[in-house]
Amino acid sequence: MRKSDFRYDLPAALIAQYPAPSRTEARLLCVGDEDGAVCDMRFADLPRLLRRGDVLVLNDTRVIPARLSGRKDTGGRVEVLIERVQNGNRALVQLRASKPPQPGQNLYLEGEMRARVEGRAGEFFELTFDGDVPLIQLLDRVGHVPLPPYIRRPDEPTDRERYQTVYAREPGAVAAPTAGL
Repeated sequence: MRKSDFRYDLPAALIAQYPAPSRTEARLLCVGDEDGAVCDMRFADLPRLLRRGDVLVLNDTRVIPARLSGRKDTGGRVEVLIERVQNGNRALVQLRASKPPQPGQNLYLEGEMRARVEGRAGEFFELTFDGDVPLIQLLDRVGHVPLPPYIRRPDEPTDRERYQTVYAREPGAVAAPTAGL
């Protein structure tokens, strides 16, 4: 099997840019376990597909508004995606910039947030955010929902709830659990 076996043309017009108005109307792709037959269904059909002994695994992690934009102290633009909040106001992040910032450099982000680049941890940057307010609370105030890359629009206020599963409880996910939506 090759990775190229999974390439196919998906016209942009077929990629939903908004979730279904009602969660029960969300589409569900069903693959038969006996014959591999594929059929389109609705999420509301799920209960009739379950059998005694089946196990459902639910991801109860709540998506945090983990995307921020801003500038380096040199003036260059940056985009930050919080990957993991560590203790207090320290985080591992993915960072996009024309030139990677150096340790000790400051980033000035939305909502008057300032973060100091502490160093690298593999592909991630380690940042420490200024202030006494826990980072999760700061993100909740000024962060943006990290929509999937195939959603070609800025996040909107309704996305804070619509890109969560109905069983989302514990904050910490940085990507919408699309399989559970």
